[in-house]
Amino acid sequence: MACAEQVNAELKHKAQISLAHAKDPLEYIQAKILARGAASFKTFQRRFLIMDDDGSCKLNYDEFKYGLQDIGVHTSEQKMREAFTRFDKDGSGNIDMTEFITALRPKMNVARANLVKECFILMDKTGDKTITMEDLVGSYNVKCHPKFLSGEWTEKRVYEEFLKTFEAEGHIDGKVTLDEFISYYSCLSASIDNDAYFRLMMRNSWKHLDKDGNVF
Repeated sequence: MACAEQVNAELKHKAQISLAHAKDPLEYIQAKILARGAASFKTFQRRFLIMDDDGSCKLNYDEFKYGLQDIGVHTSEQKMREAFTRFDKDGSGNIDMTEFITALRPKMNVARANLVKECFILMDKTGDKTITMEDLVGSYNVKCHPKFLSGEWTEKRVYEEFLKTFEAEGHIDGKVTLDEFISYYSCLSASIDNDAYFRLMMRNSWKHLDKDGNVF
């Protein structure tokens, strides 16, 4: 069954394989982040935003290096320098943080991106541009979760833990924004080659998708 939990496990597995073969420093960094799961990218993004004390959206090499090491990306000095130089296009010794984060986040094709956005809009029953537990009730399919099936978790616990998967470590507020929602599914999307399988995963997770994965 193409549930998000299963796809997340597949994502980690494929990222570990990519790590073993990655030659490009950016591919290595991306794989290192994704090996920690779909929510890890949001944690990565938040760590770097915190480092931007002056709001300039610029990072020097030391900030870049220590920021990556802080989230568990350890590689050679050469690879770090190569990755940094890729974004330091003007040789100023600083890189555009937004450009760097955008380049590392896995891309979704238009059809998948639209599906994810439409799901978020339908999920946001209160119209406050966030998804909360109140929004999840009756929409997220808890029967797809293995710990609910085993009786280990209640329906409420599944909702609580599910919301946490979208949020960054150290910043759990029970509210999921559109950016967090897209970030999570763009990472899951990276491990799915087939659009039909992606739609199947979404349909199995969300009750307002029809059998073809179309939002209604």
